[in-house]
Amino acid sequence: MTMVLELTPTPPANAFVTEADLETPQRAFPLSLFFCEACAHVQLLDVVDPRVLFENYVYVSGTSAVFVKHFEDYADEIVERFKPEAADQLVVDIGSNDGTLLSGFKSRGFNVLGVDPARDIAAEATARGIETEAAFFTSAWAGEIRAARGPAAVITANNVFAHADDLADITEGIARLLAPEGVFAFEVSYLADVYEKTLFDTIYHEHLAYHSVKPLVRFFENFKLRLFSARRVDSHGGSLRGYVGHADGPWADDGSVAELLAMEQDMGLHEAATFIDFARNIDAVGEEIRRVLAEFKDAGKSVAAFGAPAKATTLMYHFGIGPEVIDFIVDDSPLKQGMYSPGMHIPVVPSEALYERRPDAVVVLAWNFAEPIMENHRAYTDGGGRFIVPLPSVRVV
Repeated sequence: MTMVLELTPTPPANAFVTEADLETPQRAFPLSLFFCEACAHVQLLDVVDPRVLFENYVYVSGTSAVFVKHFEDYADEIVERFKPEAADQLVVDIGSNDGTLLSGFKSRGFNVLGVDPARDIAAEATARGIETEAAFFTSAWAGEIRAARGPAAVITANNVFAHADDLADITEGIARLLAPEGVFAFEVSYLADVYEKTLFDTIYHEHLAYHSVKPLVRFFENFKLRLFSARRVDSHGGSLRGYVGHADGPWADDGSVAELLAMEQDMGLHEAATFIDFARNIDAVGEEIRRVLAEFKDAGKSVAAFGAPAKATTLMYHFGIGPEVIDFIVDDSPLKQGMYSPGMHIPVVPSEALYERRPDAVVVLAWNFAEPIMENHRAYTDGGGRFIVPLPSVRVV
């Protein structure tokens, strides 16, 4: 393993705290990226206990209209492309969160089962009719489900296949639970986009793996599985959507995997030196965002932020943007409102604060949703406010 990027240590990216806990120090953990010289996989080596990260999780997919539509279209694509029979067929979503994706399958007549360690979110999903077990997906759990309910026609894992230290056990479970003609569909942040667009803030402790196609092909082969189709999608600033079946299953390669492998080779994603250059690109973005914010602060202007996603913790810590710059953070999730940001303890408030407190500028920390955010709050800019979008490149709107 070669260390290729050393970011500023941070607390867990979703470790929001209540007012009562503001005086309790939050531990920061190393955030360094390593490149495997044997297989070209990129990953963290410092692993935070997943129970700390996920059992009291505060992110839910359903608060974003963009993601609700994304998952509706995703379910449509799987059903139309692979045509699983709905009657009595099981669809399992790993890291199912609030059941947004599974809702699309249930409405089409499938039996659905979610598995997610976030206890409160799992209970709420079940109460809404999306059966969800509050647990981590393991090979043992997969074996129990197969024995009790039969094989799964579809297994999905979206924005979670990068989150596990023991990815091998999870993949063994997928192979065990998946029907002979079944499909495993996953989305992960794509290393090609992280590199091309300097999306370093997607690096945080929940994300242990930074996936590219080359190491994934080899990895799945170890479990007699085959990545037969892959493509780039726009979610989270740039993701990889892959389709996997049993090695002896019915799904033919469509040529897309070979195309992405060639693109990765041309980009240099299979070489450690590429990511050492990446660090210099991050420094350049940091200098620019600090310069823009300093101009506002030096002019006596007030600055707030919009969005409290996990990625904001990495960005704010590495660029040194704390409470001396940001007065408050607006977020549409009721689970985060009234809380304080990890480590820096900046208050998180509803979007009404934009109009009640009228900050002169707002940093869009949820930059992957910058366009809908700015469109929804055009009244703020019409009144003289400015949005600052930090990534993929700094711009003031």
